[in-house]
Amino acid sequence: MTSSTPSATPTHKQGMQATEHAPYPAVPQSDSDGWPTGQAGSRSTGDALAELHDTARRISANVERVLVGKPDVIRLAIVTLLAEGHLLVEDVPGVGKTSLAKALARSIDCTVSRIQFTPDLLPSDVTGVSIFNRQTNDFEFRPGPVFANIVVGDEINRASPKTQSALLECMEEHQVTVDTSTYHLEEPFMVIATQNPIEMEGTYALPEAQRDRFTARVSIGYPDLQAELAMVDEHAGHNPLKSLESVSDAATVRRLIETVRSVHIAPEVRRYAVELAAATRQVPEIRLGASPRATLQLVRAARAQAALSGRDFMVPDDLHSVAVPVLAHRLVLTTEAHAARRSATDVVNAVLHRVPVPQGTSSGANGQNHR
Repeated sequence: MTSSTPSATPTHKQGMQATEHAPYPAVPQSDSDGWPTGQAGSRSTGDALAELHDTARRISANVERVLVGKPDVIRLAIVTLLAEGHLLVEDVPGVGKTSLAKALARSIDCTVSRIQFTPDLLPSDVTGVSIFNRQTNDFEFRPGPVFANIVVGDEINRASPKTQSALLECMEEHQVTVDTSTYHLEEPFMVIATQNPIEMEGTYALPEAQRDRFTARVSIGYPDLQAELAMVDEHAGHNPLKSLESVSDAATVRRLIETVRSVHIAPEVRRYAVELAAATRQVPEIRLGASPRATLQLVRAARAQAALSGRDFMVPDDLHSVAVPVLAHRLVLTTEAHAARRSATDVVNAVLHRVPVPQGTSSGANGQNHR
């Protein structure tokens, strides 16, 4: 039941124009995979950004040994990790959902656990249980697999809603309450859950409250011809997960998260993020819009995106890059929207084009104005 082991959306045209004409600092040049070719920011943050960039590159290269030809998906997973969030990997069978989760977990030298969700799984199988100890004549708590830095939840929609709800407090508050006692989870803490949206027999759809706790949702998709050929050449004879070694550790990840928290957000960009989330609540095609929690997750993910791009400040393009994976899975469309074959992704893209990009003077991380 349990075992322990020691795509970013393309930038929209409107956002690109905003970066060109709005008074935001110049964006550092990036290579073909979106990693910065140089460092930006003040001297006080340059070393921290350099460490973040180097560590993220090593983690990305490590995961790509397992998941070939999906750099955007891997980057989004790293963004979610640095944003202190949780990732929902949703796609058809056989495209590497579990492989992505395991590869990211093994790339970091920290505590890792895996939970195979099944219909008979109980909440106590996830969080832990209090057992009576005859020697001490008292109950003692036996932690469950959720007490790990990275928890891989395989086929989360196979478990009952009662078991799924056992993760609600863990994911939001990083703590577990059992028998009126509260136990805090060690940082960093990340849940990487997978689910298959096609085989719905014997599954329980995640409720809105559960989906809202996932920072981002990603669909891996089928690889292109060259990537699949490379996968056959490299993986047909052995499983790359068995030889995968860690390239970072929990202490380093905690430092990188602190670096992301220090990324500066100008008042105009902060307001723009709030306006994007608020706009989803006013679209006629949406029955349930983005929550205030979604706004916070959008800003955190955009901060991580900015740091990975080598900047210590956030620009509207960072929000555009993560808006679809962060917002789309939280929206509930109306029956008319489904009948018109509109998807949540279409609605988010429409909102990005509809809400005006902020113009005006912006302050950088060091408080200086950029024009």
